[in-house]
Amino acid sequence: MLSQKARYALRALVELARAGPDGQLTSGEIALRADAPRKFLEAILLEMARRSIVVSRRGKFGGYALARPPEEISFAEVIRVIDGPLALAPCVSKMAFRKCHDCPSLETCAIRGALLKARDATAEILEGYSLADAIAQNASVPAGCSEPVETPGA
Repeated sequence: MLSQKARYALRALVELARAGPDGQLTSGEIALRADAPRKFLEAILLEMARRSIVVSRRGKFGGYALARPPEEISFAEVIRVIDGPLALAPCVSKMAFRKCHDCPSLETCAIRGALLKARDATAEILEGYSLADAIAQNASVPAGCSEPVETPGA
C-alpha cells in the first residue's frame, strides 16, 4: 500500500512539474497546492533534494524546482525513495533482495511466482509513468484530487 508520505511526495512533485521548466515554488506554496502539511512536506522535499529529484534554492527568492525534466522522473523512482522497494516481499525485490526468513527454499516457494508477476507488473506501470504523464493526463485535476475540476462554461 502506498504510504501517505509517498502520496504527498508525488502530489508535491506534480505541482512542481505544473510550475513549468523554469518554475520554482516555496515549500508553503507547494504545501498549499498539494494539500499537504508544510512541516511534513519540508522533510519530504529535503529527502527529494538529497536524491537529486528536486533542487532547493535558499534566500529571499528561494524555493524548490525539479532537478530534471518531468518526463525523466517516474512514479517508481519517487515511491522507491520514500517507501522503499516496490516488491511485496524481499525475495522478489530487485533493489533489496533477500530470502524471506520463514521460507525453506526460493526454488520451491509456492507463492514467489505470483509475487514476481505482481512486482514486474507494478514496476512496469510505475516506471513507465512520469510526472509529465501525470500533468498531461490530469491537466484540469488538482494534485490531490481524483476528479476533474468543473470549469464554468466548459
